[in-house]
Amino acid sequence: MPKRFTLEQAGRLIPRLQELVRDAMARKTEYREAEWAILSSTGRITMMGGMTVDRASALDARARRDSAAAQLRDSMEAIGKLGCLLKDLDSGLADFPTLYRGREVYLCWKLGETAIRFWHGVDEGFSGRKPIDRDFLDHHGGESD
Repeated sequence: MPKRFTLEQAGRLIPRLQELVRDAMARKTEYREAEWAILSSTGRITMMGGMTVDRASALDARARRDSAAAQLRDSMEAIGKLGCLLKDLDSGLADFPTLYRGREVYLCWKLGETAIRFWHGVDEGFSGRKPIDRDFLDHHGGESD
């Protein structure tokens, strides 16, 4: 994948990125639920001064947690291989490096958006998003596929 993207190159990746981000969000939720089950069980044991542990349930929760963690890692690695920068998994915020008038900036996309319509400077972040206009389109560039 290119290190810097044109708007068209980044736009072609949105369907796959959307799929990967949704998957990563689901795995993060599964991880949290399994971790909560483990902590809840541990807390009950502590509060009651010890008790018989449902070994099968504890092993199942740990297996679900470990599986979700491995799948989350896989999703995050796949996102990284696309060449974009995942900025916030909870909101599904991702940036694609590009050049605008000779300086690096980011094409900015958020889960739920059907296309990339914003950009911002490297140090500006989401709050600095600007609409992509004709000047941007005429003066931005990426690298060859």
